[in-house]
Amino acid sequence: MKEQASEGVAQFLTALGIDLKAADMEKTPQRVAGLYEELFAGMNKSSAEIWGDIFPTEYKGLVAVTNIPFYSVCEHHLMPFFGTADIIYQPKDGRVAGLSKLSDLVNLFAHRPQLQERMTREIATALETDLEAEGVMVRIKATHLCMLIKGELQQETAVVTMECRGVLSRTGQLREEALTILGGSTDVQTTQL
Repeated sequence: MKEQASEGVAQFLTALGIDLKAADMEKTPQRVAGLYEELFAGMNKSSAEIWGDIFPTEYKGLVAVTNIPFYSVCEHHLMPFFGTADIIYQPKDGRVAGLSKLSDLVNLFAHRPQLQERMTREIATALETDLEAEGVMVRIKATHLCMLIKGELQQETAVVTMECRGVLSRTGQLREEALTILGGSTDVQTTQL
């Protein structure tokens, strides 16, 4: 498969008029194919594979891991987008996952051709389905290089998506606590995707 990808990259670059016999270009198709193989390593993998042990606990409050860095590739232009993900969930019956698994979950979905909106939804769905969380809030802030390079967005512009499920999608104390964790006021109005 990697050889086929290398040949495709070579054809693509040649079609653009790039001389692959020029110094330092001979191995570019193989390097590009290898890079994209890593960037798309999350394809054909299920979120159920990453959780490992689920721990019972007496804890009744929210669990939050914020500022999880990620790097992904926009499926429209095959250009990088990157940023941070914030995950908050209300465990069901005290069932919690190891905290590092939330970062693993973000990276699983980031490592495939992706749309930010879909990635936000997929993370929320995995928490709701795999962990049976009573409530989920996922926020992703990202910079999209395709838009910056084309000049359609200014530097420092962030695209923000948010998905809320279960008890965190309804007005109430838990939602207010979750918004406070995200740095917002309890008066902030949010839009659910």
